[in-house]
Amino acid sequence: MRGFDNRWTDFPDYILGITQEIWEDRGLGARMRDYYAKDVIVRMPGGISTGEPASTSATMSTLTEFPDRVLLGEDVIWSGTPEEGMLSSHRILSTATHSGDGAFGPATGKRLTYRAIADCYAKDNQISDEWLIRDNGAVVRQMGHDPREWAARRVEAGQAGAPFTPEIDIEGPYLGRGNDNEHGAKLANLLTRIMEAELSVISSEWDRACHVEYAGGVTGHGRGAADEFWLGLRAAFPSAKFELHHIIGRDDPMMPPRAAVRWSLTGGHDGWGAFGAPTGSRVHVMGITHAEFGPWGLRREYTLYDETSVWTQILQATG
Repeated sequence: MRGFDNRWTDFPDYILGITQEIWEDRGLGARMRDYYAKDVIVRMPGGISTGEPASTSATMSTLTEFPDRVLLGEDVIWSGTPEEGMLSSHRILSTATHSGDGAFGPATGKRLTYRAIADCYAKDNQISDEWLIRDNGAVVRQMGHDPREWAARRVEAGQAGAPFTPEIDIEGPYLGRGNDNEHGAKLANLLTRIMEAELSVISSEWDRACHVEYAGGVTGHGRGAADEFWLGLRAAFPSAKFELHHIIGRDDPMMPPRAAVRWSLTGGHDGWGAFGAPTGSRVHVMGITHAEFGPWGLRREYTLYDETSVWTQILQATG
């Protein structure tokens, strides 16, 4: 790992290791400055931030609200080389207790389990570009809130800020698109066909016994669960532009063939679907999908977007 600390055996070890150091071992301050570039760009569905101090501040705020948060790295799907820099798509399962007041409101004492996926570009031992999706729909539901009502209260209180859209994006140092592995290309093709309303692809390409994990903390099994999720999302934004932003596929020892794709939908809320009656509001949906393939098709899928950010955009547009 040229340019990285010798204690990391490979790139997944680096990503998993620094995550534990920062969050669970409280490696803030000097450690954050070690691992995050001074001008790091972090894009989230709820907005965009720049600079290591902003990332450190956000981390401390989250730890105040969820002091016992444990981040379990389920997988790191990556591409690149140490010389040119590497992009990790890091899927995390978090457990935490909402024991402090903060961005999610007064402490509820609720015990939570939720996922996040972070796409991070790293070179010379530092992260300088990041795309992060946390399943806020799962978080607020476990606190006892409806995502639409929760977003509405924040909009009314003037606390919602400016959700991330292409118009406010900042070009960072990473301009890569992933790698040429066949599994990444396959997942990208499957998502494209779904977004072209070819929902029949699920019955032909998903394993009949597939296990799926979706935004909102939804766990499902079988093709029907996949069809319900993807149909609900696309039906809500039938004319929105679908874009593929980053595609990785990997074959690794003791792991199934797998892929990570970062994508987006941008356009009007002009259909009945996962977000209720059409409002015509312009919405940007940042999404990331991880998939594992087996002998009978796509056998595990994880797709995240932030429902609360989508509701925020709809409600800000409609008043």
